[in-house]
Amino acid sequence: MEYKILFVVSLILTFAATAVISRFLIPVLKSRKMGQKILEIGPRWHKSKEGTPTMGGIAFIVPVILIGVAASVFLWIKDGAEAATPLVLTLCLGLAGGFIGCIDDRAKLRNKRNEGLTAPQKFLLQVIAAALYLLGMRFICNMSTELYIPYFNVTWDMGIFFYLFALILICGMMNSVNLTDGIDGLASGITLVVGIFFAVAGFTSFGTDGRAVTLGGLLIGGTAGFLIYNFYPARVFMGDTGSLFLGGLIVGGAFMIKNPLIIVVAGLVYIIETLSVMLQVAYFKLTHGKRLFKMSPIHHHFEQCGWSEIKIVAVFSSVTALLCVAAFFGL
Repeated sequence: MEYKILFVVSLILTFAATAVISRFLIPVLKSRKMGQKILEIGPRWHKSKEGTPTMGGIAFIVPVILIGVAASVFLWIKDGAEAATPLVLTLCLGLAGGFIGCIDDRAKLRNKRNEGLTAPQKFLLQVIAAALYLLGMRFICNMSTELYIPYFNVTWDMGIFFYLFALILICGMMNSVNLTDGIDGLASGITLVVGIFFAVAGFTSFGTDGRAVTLGGLLIGGTAGFLIYNFYPARVFMGDTGSLFLGGLIVGGAFMIKNPLIIVVAGLVYIIETLSVMLQVAYFKLTHGKRLFKMSPIHHHFEQCGWSEIKIVAVFSSVTALLCVAAFFGL
């Protein structure tokens, strides 16, 4: 019963706080001229969005962290440090991602172009954040090097190679969520669905997991509150600040429930977005200028095919919902 209350309270408070903060943050961002720059190589109709306030992810980062810490204290008192610490470390991973995104967004605004940190700089910072998270999970939470294989109910002791796999997965998912944030409401809508997955997993798998329940409530509340202003036509963008924060939370959540591979299933749409970019670049080079997609990431391909942004968000979120159902059977 306490976990149901914890879930509801986390969701409602995060939703309300995000909606209120967004309401007051947007004018502040506008007054400071923190508007999004649009790449010339992007869809031409996106130029009308130039100047829309960015770094709006701050609106959900603040309540998610504050309410998440309060929930962690509750879990600590109720179930002990072992129950609460993985959630705290996951929140720290999300916060580290948000900090990296904030540096990137500030650089873009300072340079007055849609390019901030270089790819190597951003990747190095992500590797450092992921490594610190894994060190905490290993030495504070006693995380093992055994990788659970969903659907087969077997574990594989990878030894030291587990940490290399974990680094790649964490950095990969962070960047995948970042790439998904390319049209109004897409990253928010998909992440809301993934938040529901974590909540359901927390309530139904191997007894109630207060950490997963709380993370689900925080993700649902934060993204739903932000969607009020981020859904088409968006009045604010989350920026790299918000997308890297969300990426850190969802991949950290998968390690927290001791099933890191499950995020590959539940978050497959994020991964497809990244793969579409990689395939586009490889095909372009191999064919000396030909394109596999009309534009990448793949959500822009569907835009070029005539799909509206609302339709893309609805379809991609629905596909994510189906993938989350599939992921549930791999818990």
